[in-house]
Amino acid sequence: MIKRSKLFGNKTRVTFCLPADQPAGAVSVVGTFNDWQPGEHELKLRRDGTRTISLRLDPGRYAFRYLGTGGVWFDDENGSELLL
Repeated sequence: MIKRSKLFGNKTRVTFCLPADQPAGAVSVVGTFNDWQPGEHELKLRRDGTRTISLRLDPGRYAFRYLGTGGVWFDDENGSELLL
């Protein structure tokens, strides 16, 4: 799941959210906003049973995917592109 909220100026906070246990192991969100660097934006476990990471992004079009433990790539349920 992806949540978006407008911030002051032209930035948008984008929160990437996955269940805490699916998939098992560490998961990073990688994409054009971080030059596809694994581990730079790792989702963190929350008390509510989810893993999340929030990024502040400028307006634009971004491609992204999740990268799980063992080099497993997968897409968000809503696709693999953001348009802000």
